[in-house]
Amino acid sequence: MEAAVVSVATLRGLWQRSLIAWPDGLRDTTTSVYWLQGPSFYADLRQPAGRPDLSGIRCLDDLDREGLMWLAGQEGFAGELTFDGTCFEWARALDFQPKSPYSDCGFLHFEGDVLVERGRDVAYVEHWHRGPEATLPSCAVRLTEAGGRRAAFLVRAGDQFMFARDRATPLPEADSLADIVKAAPDMAHARDLLDCELSFGHVGDDGWLITRSSLPYREGMGLAPVTGHGGALLLTADVARDGTPISREWQIEALQGVLTDLVDFSALRPTALAR
Repeated sequence: MEAAVVSVATLRGLWQRSLIAWPDGLRDTTTSVYWLQGPSFYADLRQPAGRPDLSGIRCLDDLDREGLMWLAGQEGFAGELTFDGTCFEWARALDFQPKSPYSDCGFLHFEGDVLVERGRDVAYVEHWHRGPEATLPSCAVRLTEAGGRRAAFLVRAGDQFMFARDRATPLPEADSLADIVKAAPDMAHARDLLDCELSFGHVGDDGWLITRSSLPYREGMGLAPVTGHGGALLLTADVARDGTPISREWQIEALQGVLTDLVDFSALRPTALAR
């Protein structure tokens, strides 16, 4: 049986990781990883097991130091996936963690239904599994906040979406976000460091519902993206640091696909396609 061809186009859809392993024998099978690939823009959220009970958290200002330190152990990034004919590179336009000295580059091939990734600059092996939304259309958009303070991405495949927005202030160089948070002079600065959202969710009868997020208080909320100014702007629902509902305004910098398909409530949902 001929092996499936791997290209940016054939990687569209939601991927979840079952394994990452390193040459020294270390391996991780418990971190929850969601990678949603659009036409070329993508978003990726990685959350370690053992999250503390954060059910009472309603906004960024509710997070105590213990909660902040757990959140600082997450990973997430978004940008554009490219392929040079040999190696894939996940360029990171925004990153939950400090900038790595290594490029995120890897070689991909299928072993049966499993997508195997091997690092180019860092020795690792990852196993990826894709859901049925791979057969559905995908759209994505790159955004810039009004005033140019931060970037964002919205990726949709079928009825699944990921939204990523950067923090307002770039991180300093460091080995990890946890190190930076530990050194923060006060809680206000520590919370600013964590104000970076990578959210995964579904488009359903309740709208655009967030089910997993780097900011736990976003889970259960709606993203509610709508266009404005003749399609030049995108508005998303959010909450301020103190829990006040707000609307964020984004300038559309690049669109992959059709804008109405991206933001329409049911445009790419399987039920809509089946009619």
